[in-house]
Amino acid sequence: MNSTYFYRRTIRKYAQRDIDNELLERLLTAGTRASTTGNMQVYSIIVTRDQEMKERLSPAHFNQPMVTEAPVVLTFCADFNRFNLWCRLRDAEPGYDNYLSFMTAAIDALLAAQTICNAAEEEGLGICYLGTATYNADSIIKVLELPRGVVPVATVTLGWPAQVPEQPDRLPLEAVVHYEKYHEFTPELIDSLYREKEARADSRQFIAENNKSTLAQVFTDVRYKKADNEHFSEKFLDVIRRQGFAV
Repeated sequence: MNSTYFYRRTIRKYAQRDIDNELLERLLTAGTRASTTGNMQVYSIIVTRDQEMKERLSPAHFNQPMVTEAPVVLTFCADFNRFNLWCRLRDAEPGYDNYLSFMTAAIDALLAAQTICNAAEEEGLGICYLGTATYNADSIIKVLELPRGVVPVATVTLGWPAQVPEQPDRLPLEAVVHYEKYHEFTPELIDSLYREKEARADSRQFIAENNKSTLAQVFTDVRYKKADNEHFSEKFLDVIRRQGFAV
């Protein structure tokens, strides 16, 4: 198995070196070979290389510097627009204006995104996944002029690493893998699974910097607050509805 998967890192700083067209096209082609529901390929990938366009996209991603510094920004979209047009041109009336269809397209898009990320890292490139694509999907739709039936679900920055950061921590395998059926977690098992994560120096630093007692409080009270989750949930659901999917 390719060792890249075991040693991957999130790259947020990029060298001032472009990605040539041939390499980028090879990565995009790899993405199109990803699994897809019913072989429909109900997704689109918006490639942003123009600096002015990256600067226009940046506010939607909370002005994270990777967006303007990376040579390539990829926006992955759930897209039934193209498939619907094809159906109607072939005397077939599509019935894909519903939440299941949105989820189908979103899954297709994310599978393509991960495949491109894997292919990019095998080529020595670095990637950074930005979850903000769903936070401010409405802004991205305006900048990229996405039509009805198209919703951004993920953004990835792509470039040559300017540095090799520490590998991010991960929970033990038993935290995420269940054999045959789901096993419920006891308090003792939770303590065991999160012990190493909580003991890390960076975790203790997060706790101190945010004046909290536990790492969990950093997540619930600072990084991903209930009020923010509810706000962006309603905002994204509204985008999905306006783009033609009943929710």
